[in-house]
Amino acid sequence: MPGISLWALALYLPLSLPLSRLEQSLAAGSLPGELQQLLLVLASLALALAIGTLTELALGWALGPGWASSLGLMAAGWGLFTALASRAREDKE
Repeated sequence: MPGISLWALALYLPLSLPLSRLEQSLAAGSLPGELQQLLLVLASLALALAIGTLTELALGWALGPGWASSLGLMAAGWGLFTALASRAREDKE
């Protein structure tokens, strides 16, 4: 399970684009705000868990379970690094 959560965390930012489209379509709908928020959170968690599981299984099969989790840790760190670097660059501009 730790490898799955690491991959879900690492891939969360690239997956946020489809979630923003879902958020826009929910805002255009007639659901109450609390229900929209709950649906968006559940969709986000389900998407991250599904992609994390598939990535962990594929890399675990190809490389072995230990390597898949280690790569998940490196990918999560790289994602954090690039997000912070992007934010710092935007602050300078």
